[in-house]
Amino acid sequence: MKPPEEHIKVVARNRKARHSFLVHDELECGIELKGTEVKSLRSGEASIREAYGRLIKGELFLMGSNIPEYSHGTAANHNPVRDRKLLAHAREIAKWEKRVKEKGMTIVPLEVYFRGPLVKVKMALVQGKKLFDKRQDQKTKSAKRDMDRAMGRRR
Repeated sequence: MKPPEEHIKVVARNRKARHSFLVHDELECGIELKGTEVKSLRSGEASIREAYGRLIKGELFLMGSNIPEYSHGTAANHNPVRDRKLLAHAREIAKWEKRVKEKGMTIVPLEVYFRGPLVKVKMALVQGKKLFDKRQDQKTKSAKRDMDRAMGRRR
């Protein structure tokens, strides 16, 4: 028998991350959330544009992400911009901790999504791009787009 395919629903995507940073490594992490945060995410509301990852005492945290308060919540609603603990294997965190100490390396989130009933965050170990790197990427994308258009006309 085939295992059932996992349903993935993307809630938030950091579109600027791949433009501004060179991605060296990616890691899928679980995230520690409160009940109203999960309900707010299910309605498709979240922002990770200004978010980043930080390693504190051997644990990985997501800082600066914004999950708005749940609209039908009570006084026990969550704080929208709190630090959230990410769940990953200790050996992965230790490996990243060594690499983050290198000059220019940082951790940023790429996506927040549901994998079945679980909320996952795709984190990336990145290095900032220089302006000429960004220009080179734009030239490459433009050339590829032009080639695809030309090939499409030939068919």
